[in-house]
Amino acid sequence: MSDESTRVAAIAIVVEDTESVEKLNAILHDHADIVIGRMGIPYRERGINVITVAVDAPHDVISALSGKLGELPGVTAKTAYSA
Repeated sequence: MSDESTRVAAIAIVVEDTESVEKLNAILHDHADIVIGRMGIPYRERGINVITVAVDAPHDVISALSGKLGELPGVTAKTAYSA
């Protein structure tokens, strides 16, 4: 999907409620066509997970995805866009 109408972005996700993991994975699966890569780090000492997802899509699609993720209970999502 990469072309001049798309942006590359990194979505940083912090999961504090493991009950939301299944829904989070389902949302990411639904957007697999825009995902470049994903890295997840369990931080067992704090009982949280930190996930970074690299995506390539139009700005509005990335924003909608980040918004859906951030609406999940115990999940925070922030996006950094390429220039």
